[in-house]
Amino acid sequence: MYECTHIGLDVHKDTIAVAVLRPNTTEVDERVAPNTPEAVRKLLRRHEPETTRLAYKAGPTGYDTQRLVGSLGFECDVIAPSLIPRRSGSRVKTDRIDARNLARLHRAGELSCVRVPSNAEEAVRDLIRVREEVKCDRRIARQRSWASAASERPPLSLSLA
Repeated sequence: MYECTHIGLDVHKDTIAVAVLRPNTTEVDERVAPNTPEAVRKLLRRHEPETTRLAYKAGPTGYDTQRLVGSLGFECDVIAPSLIPRRSGSRVKTDRIDARNLARLHRAGELSCVRVPSNAEEAVRDLIRVREEVKCDRRIARQRSWASAASERPPLSLSLA
């Protein structure tokens, strides 16, 4: 593991914080790159696929970064954010610190990876999410129509005579 270059990525919608941990060093090279395929290709052009390992946290950006890096011949692990070890009392959290910790913990073998779904599996997940949203919207609309119909009725008069 120490013979490889480890790269930690903190991926966001617009930017990627990059931390490069070279073999046999503890110094981390850090930079911020735009989150575009061209910028990722340019970043990885300097590294050899056989001796470079990448890691980034699973998040709302999906698996596009992993698929792009994999298509370039690099090994890229997607890490479960809830299983990343954290020091107690460490409250400072920035993109650069996250990227640095990913690179260091990945080199140490302390991270748990998640399985990357195929494009078909991801499409089915999206379809299920949309279906659930439509069902929820339909239920809310039905409840509104029942409530408005109930408010238009005259109140019940009860006489206790």
